[in-house]
Amino acid sequence: MDRTTHRPVGSASPRRTVRAPEASRFNALHAGAWWLWALGLAAAASRTTNPLLLGLIVAVAGYVVAARRTDAPWARSYGAFVKLGLAVLAVRLLFSVFLGSPVPGAHVLFTLPEVPLPGWAAGVRIGGRVTAEQVVFALYDGAKLAALLICVGAANALANPVRLLKSLPGALYEVGVAVVVAMTFAPNMVADVARLRTARRLRGRSAGGVGAVLRIGLPVLEGALERSVALAASMDARGYGRTAQVPPAVRRTTTALTLGGLLGVCAGVYGLLAATGGGYRPALLAAGAVAAAAGLRLGGRRSVRTRYRPDRWGARAWLVAASGAAVAGALIAAGVADPAALHPGVVPLEAPTLPLWPAAGVLTGLLPAFVAPAPGPPPLPEEPTP
Repeated sequence: MDRTTHRPVGSASPRRTVRAPEASRFNALHAGAWWLWALGLAAAASRTTNPLLLGLIVAVAGYVVAARRTDAPWARSYGAFVKLGLAVLAVRLLFSVFLGSPVPGAHVLFTLPEVPLPGWAAGVRIGGRVTAEQVVFALYDGAKLAALLICVGAANALANPVRLLKSLPGALYEVGVAVVVAMTFAPNMVADVARLRTARRLRGRSAGGVGAVLRIGLPVLEGALERSVALAASMDARGYGRTAQVPPAVRRTTTALTLGGLLGVCAGVYGLLAATGGGYRPALLAAGAVAAAAGLRLGGRRSVRTRYRPDRWGARAWLVAASGAAVAGALIAAGVADPAALHPGVVPLEAPTLPLWPAAGVLTGLLPAFVAPAPGPPPLPEEPTP
């Protein structure tokens, strides 16, 4: 039977659309690109206290996470980071209300009973007047901290920690293993708790209360212990911790380059994020990065591990990382050109406005939602065999 379909004469040809491919183990985006994108958003959030820009940065991060995260356990951590950011914002407001603030204000909202303190606690007060200026200042400051946490949560939800470990330099492999184990322990434990509670409900037993928690706790700890033993056995079978012999001069040179380079990178990044620093910041950051890279490359000689199917840094990874850098660059340039737009006035109170071209720069952070490989559909449940 001929299955060839014929298009009617005069009908329009089908439109071809350019879409991101479906993610697989062969074309998955490099985990480092997700972290560079998220750090770019975090750097932009650290440069402003404008709540409209901060909200736009959070919205961009949330949209990309919703469009490109998978069903893996670490991908479920984004909601926890959002809740943590809201908790930080609430704590910052409570501290400002109950412990006061150095920000002067003329618009008194309410007055709390003030606790008398001894003379050695001068400058500290508990209670007293609460002004609109100090509440708004605390709100702006807390919103910045919450945005930073949410950006880090976006990286945790999108970047596969195991694939990130494979991409680390050999000198950082042992530290990376400890970080990956710590990052995956909590999501796996949460998944175990949800699985056991579902099993208890299916058996008609209560999943709440102190008694249920105590009955669920033992299987969760048993599962964590089994995973730890299996991980230790697999690491030992792969020769984890075995190092090669290198000359003492190489070890000392590696230590000096790595420490000096990391100090230079920290100083350069602080200069870029701070309002002051002069023209030394890019040069110090570049010199520190080169020295740290040389030190890590020398330090990798002690590692005797091999890499199986290392992730490739392709064009899509460059686009994702560049979009985060573009967001950070836009806010840094806006802070130089028009700092008042990024920091709304508190004394006297001013309504925040949304600056147009910094907001357009933040919207470039949406690029990963269109160029990164899309997560595939969840696997279908297996049909029971007769």
